[in-house]
Amino acid sequence: VPSPTPHPRFRDPTPANAGELASDDEYLEIQAIPRHRAGTYECTAINEIDADAQTVDITVNYAPSVSEGRDVGVTLGQRGLLECEADAVPEADFQWYKDDRKIFNGFEGMKILNSDSLSKLTFFNVSEGDYGNYTCVALNKMGSSNTSFLLYEVIEPTSSTLLQGPRAVQDGSGGVQGMHPPTCLLLLLLLLTALLPALLRI
Repeated sequence: VPSPTPHPRFRDPTPANAGELASDDEYLEIQAIPRHRAGTYECTAINEIDADAQTVDITVNYAPSVSEGRDVGVTLGQRGLLECEADAVPEADFQWYKDDRKIFNGFEGMKILNSDSLSKLTFFNVSEGDYGNYTCVALNKMGSSNTSFLLYEVIEPTSSTLLQGPRAVQDGSGGVQGMHPPTCLLLLLLLLTALLPALLRI
């Protein structure tokens, strides 16, 4: 007696996609598959005697997409950090550039640390030459993407600017404009000297 012919059926068991993708054939074709269709699919074969099910994992590869870079201000001599994040399958490799020059790990006091989808460029002692424009490039076999950063200098307040206070107004030579107490005192003495004879005659 010939065995009953099984009837295979494919479906996406993901709760969010349940019922959206199904096939009553031994093949399941997905046209222009988007990245959210990645996951585990189930094929079920049923006949009058028994049923069997097998799962298939589908990975959707796509080019990197990087988050927009943020400009960072750092005081001279302090520690600086630039972070670059990329979404990609397979995982992206990262490359850093200052202007058009590629940066290598350990170059001029910089350290590059890559972990999964994140790359960090660390400056342990920021110098004048470190300030400028940086580019992070994320790439895999599907393509590449990049984002830019600006590392700029932050000036710390000095003791002289703190003593002048927020109301101090700087002139072109760097001095503080305003009345000078010694000059005022001299004018007052001259005025009293001129008036003294008239006061004595009263």
